[in-house]
Formats: sequence, C-alpha cells, structure tokens
Amino acid sequence: MTTTQRSLEVAELGTKSKDELLVLAPEVGLSDGPALDNLRREDLLSRVLHAASAQQSLVSSGILDIMDEGYGFLRQISSPRGTGDVYISQSQIRRFGLKTGDTVTGQVRPPKEGERYFGLVRVEKINGMESDQVNSRARTQFEHLTPIFPEVQIKLETGGEDLATRMVDLFAPIGLGQRGLIVSPPKAGKTTMLKQMAQGVAINCPNAILMVVLIGERPEEVTDMRRSVQGDVFASTFDDSV
Repeated sequence: MTTTQRSLEVAELGTKSKDELLVLAPEVGLSDGPALDNLRREDLLSRVLHAASAQQSLVSSGILDIMDEGYGFLRQISSPRGTGDVYISQSQIRRFGLKTGDTVTGQVRPPKEGERYFGLVRVEKINGMESDQVNSRARTQFEHLTPIFPEVQIKLETGGEDLATRMVDLFAPIGLGQRGLIVSPPKAGKTTMLKQMAQGVAINCPNAILMVVLIGERPEEVTDMRRSVQGDVFASTFDDSV
C-alpha cells in the first residue's frame, strides 16, 4: 500500500449513500460517471469495493471470533452476526498467535463467486499494534495475568447539574480495573445512571476503550444509549430471537 493512498473501511463504505459513493468512485479509479449513476446503490457499492480491493486500499477491522474448526471471522461492532463479517484463515491465526477477542485490522478483498464473506488478505494491526511488532509467543493469556489493586481513580463527574456521578465519585469511587455493582429496583433510573457514567468515562478518560453491553433492553433504550455514548454499544433487545 502506498503512503499517499487512502485506506477505505468496508464498514464505512457500507453506510454511505449512493451520492456519496458516486463522489468516492473516482478515488478508486471508476471514471464512467453516467454509467455509474444508472446503477443501483448495491451494484455501485460492489463496483467500489472491487475497485478499492484491486488498488489494495480496502481494509476492515473487527473483533476476532475463532470457530471450532480453527478458522475465524472478524465480527463488526454493533452489527448482527454475518453483516460485514470478514473470513480469516487458520494459517493466519496460527502465524500471528491470534486469540478470540483480539481486534484485528487488515487488507481485505470482496467475496469471490460462491463465497459469502470478505476475505482477509493481510494482517496489518493486532490490538492497535503493527503486526510485525507483536510477539505471539510472548503474549500472556488474559486468564494468566496478575490482578493488582487499582492505582488510578476513574473520575465520573462532568460538571453541570449531573449530581449522580458526583455522588459515585464521593461515596463509591471506581478505580481503573475495578468492578462496580448498581443495586436498584425497576424503573429507578439505573440505565440513566449507566449512561451518565459512560459519558463521564468518555470525557475524563479519553484513552479508555468504552464498551456498553445491554441485554434484554427495550429497543428505544438501546437507540438512546447508542446516540448518547461515545463508545461501542453491544445490545440485544427483548424481542431478539435467541
């Protein structure tokens, strides 16, 4: 990949409208504007993906999920399983010592005829580090890490009229790496407090990776959380099939 070439994310391209894809088309070498304008959005997206892949500028990032057979998939955050998943071969998993839960970024290609998923061509980053800087043999498994007492407090107060997070800071402070439990009757506002705490983490600890997990919530509460929180929201609503 050249230094002047712009990398295009598969997930980002999938959210673009037809007009946005038409503007992007010349960047990937598609110059037949009138013919492209007559295509449906799905067909235009496919053309853009294949053109970007030919220029080796198509990349994707996801959470690795390794199957029992040894191969795996890069799952897209906040997307249903199968939507935008990227296939990663068993040989690549072994070569880099990848584990389920790793965040992997790399060059991908669109599915070939008879295939369902994008394929990972080259691993470029693992958990934010360049792949050639990761020593797979020196990696310690999460369950073998040594637990220690927290040394840094996570400040949740953001000022203004939000007193709930100020009370948490005063009476039940949370340290980096600690766990907390909210005990509350129904409809007492615990989801609202979780949202306020998440906002406090995003503002006061910008380097923290913020993830919110919602199980069995109402769809409108999931939507509100995704719009309010500057982080990754993993959710299953009460009407989702098991």
